[in-house]
Amino acid sequence: MLQLLRPIAFIDLETTGVNLSSDRIVEIAIIKVMTDGSRQTKRKLINPEMPIPKLSSDIHGITNEMVKDAPTFKQAANEIKQFLEQCDLGGYNSNRFDIPLLMEEFLRADMDVDLSNRRMIDVQHIFYTMEPRTLSAAYKFYCDKELENAHSAEADISATIDVLYSQLQRYEKLGNSVESILSTIGEDKIVDYARRFIFDNNGNEIFNFGKYKGKIVSEVLKSEPQYYDWMMKGDFPLHTKQKLTEILNRTLLKNN
Repeated sequence: MLQLLRPIAFIDLETTGVNLSSDRIVEIAIIKVMTDGSRQTKRKLINPEMPIPKLSSDIHGITNEMVKDAPTFKQAANEIKQFLEQCDLGGYNSNRFDIPLLMEEFLRADMDVDLSNRRMIDVQHIFYTMEPRTLSAAYKFYCDKELENAHSAEADISATIDVLYSQLQRYEKLGNSVESILSTIGEDKIVDYARRFIFDNNGNEIFNFGKYKGKIVSEVLKSEPQYYDWMMKGDFPLHTKQKLTEILNRTLLKNN
């Protein structure tokens, strides 16, 4: 069994698309694994307040008709936040998609959720480190089962937990705690969830895109302050803009 110092909440989202700054959640499923191994489940359809593209509905099966009477994310945000309190987080590709998009939704709802002290287990990261493939292939490889109802949020996240437990049995060096897993596969040091900024080897925030890729963000903001305005007006995720503002404010305070 996975040894936990605190619960870990495994999250899976179904969405209108994959753009962090413009797409919205249509379904959220969370299975919270408690320190004693028991599980608590929360699943909600969400009204995204925008049309669900047919291409997305064809993948996850959720239509505009199904969510028209569902709560908006803002209406459900406090309930979701409370369910995640005091939990580490997990999922499949969750560090790069589910958690960043969920944080965008919290920000749109004007709700402050601080994940700075949460540990994040991305089962895809383990899988790609050990045996690079997809969730269905991972489920077949580790659990010797076919994944039925793929792209149903609850089925996907339940399969993700089964894969993690099988990984722990297969790879002894992973240990059986969040800490031992992350010490084996490495832990991302995140600036913004969309990874527009990353840390360099000296711990400086640097750009991870565009003409200033590899340049220290604070130095660019000092030499070309209009770049801040361009990004704040651009189609960047809210969390990216929030972190950019934090870097700017820190830079201005340092200069003063």
